[in-house]
Amino acid sequence: MKNYIKDYPRPQFVRKNWANLNGVWDFSFDDGKLGETEKWYEIFPIDKTILVPFTYETKLSSIQEDADYDTVDYHDTVWYHRKLSVDGKKLAESKLLLHFEGSDFMTKVWVNGKLAGSHRGGYSRFSFDISTIVSDGENDVVVKVEDSCDASQPRGKQRWKKENFGCWYVQTTGIWKTVWMEYVPKVRLDRVKITPLLDEQAVELEFDVQADHYGEELSVEAVITFEGSFVNKGVFAIPSKRVITKLKVAVAEKQDLHDIQTWSPEKPNLYDLELRVIYRDKVCDEVGSYFGMREIRIDKNNILLNGRPLYQRLILDQGYWKDSHLTPPSEEALIEDIDKIQRLGFNGLRKHQKIEDERFLYWCDVKGMLVWSEAPAAYEFTDDAIEEFTREWMEIVRQNYNHPCIITWTPINESWGVPNVETDISQQRFTEAIYYITKSFDQYRPVIVNDGWEHTISDIITLHDYEESGLDFFKRYNECKEQILTTEVYHNKHKSAFANGYSYRGQPIIISEYGGIAFDNDNRGWGYGNKVQSEEQFLTRFDEITTAIKNTTYVCGYCYTQVSDVQQEINGLLDSDRNFKVDPERIREINTRETGYLLA
Repeated sequence: MKNYIKDYPRPQFVRKNWANLNGVWDFSFDDGKLGETEKWYEIFPIDKTILVPFTYETKLSSIQEDADYDTVDYHDTVWYHRKLSVDGKKLAESKLLLHFEGSDFMTKVWVNGKLAGSHRGGYSRFSFDISTIVSDGENDVVVKVEDSCDASQPRGKQRWKKENFGCWYVQTTGIWKTVWMEYVPKVRLDRVKITPLLDEQAVELEFDVQADHYGEELSVEAVITFEGSFVNKGVFAIPSKRVITKLKVAVAEKQDLHDIQTWSPEKPNLYDLELRVIYRDKVCDEVGSYFGMREIRIDKNNILLNGRPLYQRLILDQGYWKDSHLTPPSEEALIEDIDKIQRLGFNGLRKHQKIEDERFLYWCDVKGMLVWSEAPAAYEFTDDAIEEFTREWMEIVRQNYNHPCIITWTPINESWGVPNVETDISQQRFTEAIYYITKSFDQYRPVIVNDGWEHTISDIITLHDYEESGLDFFKRYNECKEQILTTEVYHNKHKSAFANGYSYRGQPIIISEYGGIAFDNDNRGWGYGNKVQSEEQFLTRFDEITTAIKNTTYVCGYCYTQVSDVQQEINGLLDSDRNFKVDPERIREINTRETGYLLA
């Protein structure tokens, strides 16, 4: 894309005047919670150093010498410090923003001893305007982050006990995504919401503009290009902070929908978008972005992409790395994962219990990888959990809305955080509330509540089933369809497809977790079902269960568990070093085979 800058943290909203603040920071644990009382934000007690953005629990942080997850101690309060160099000339003409792409969980930031701001939530990004508390030259930035083992806190796959258990792994405490700063104009574009309208041959643009005065002298110019060729341009007056407008993507009379370069896994076409804020004929701000012209919608029991049925071959992706856990070790590592997933014949992924680095979504946009965006779960249903989850989930939806690769929102998984949703009316109402608030912000994408089982209201019905026999899989879903799509138990987890009071309304059906075949040579860890002892055993089982799903004609997709081994869980197609455990070409052949063999 025209505006791509390697390692730029927000590739859909690009300015050129920025600085990456990752690297070596001073670091201290605060197990006694004395930091604020002793004013560490004024005089920082350097205990050790840490390599940001890697958390102390990881080997790449330089603190955790042993990468073995069983040896990681728990510290719930950590502090960071570094010097920040500020250009006084730029500051006189601009605002200086300090950005955090992710810090888990409660973050407070001081600059030169003054509180810059605070934020709650481990997975959404946040920023502070530090213009008035910095000066030309060296400045002190101090960050305090508090985490907890509270199961009401949205935490995803992070454990809330002292040791790993089941499919929950070492916690992530503190800064775990990029920290950066950016000089921005005083009159500027704060945000743009981009909505492709395929049937109108247009794109809807919602601008949030920061200015002291609004009116005829203030405007936003939007220029659309495709692969360097001009497409269209519009100049829009800004009479108030927020303006919604439309700009045609197909403008010539001879053009129709077929002339629009649509986005799909086969052809991930992207349009460049240049945005300029103009005040009194002077360009005040310039932002580079992009968008994809694609439409995802439900038509009875089909999911349509750009008006055509979409069969989704997804893989569960938890985004963990052996030496850096939730933090990707590099942008190249993100690209490698996408490339290997595509090599295996999958056309999409379900990013499981994690909001990934936005550079990952950028590369999914560029490479045509479908993404289900899933919220990290809390594990208790409390007033605090309701408030924390709702706020952070809507921050996430708002922040990642523009990415064309995201085709589905999945706020709740397997009744996590709503353990009694099958019968508890208050928990059912919560799931409905999350569904409707998501649809209020994004009326176009499908929303799944609750993925796996015990659905209340949901645009897609998703079922999790780790049956290891292809024949039993086929019989269950082809001979017992009517029983499955009720409140009756449908598999050995003793779960039903619907919560009490809800029923099937003709939605599309996807097997959104299956497989999980355990295979390694060390006889450690776990997967679903019996371990296999050889590559041939693995491929035979994968073929049989995948083909059983593909031969179930009313099912319109699947999601295999999973991309890579994660700590004690060894059911990846890749090991924890990202090496293929089985021949990727044979997996690809099974995935892309148009029709499977009939099971005897």
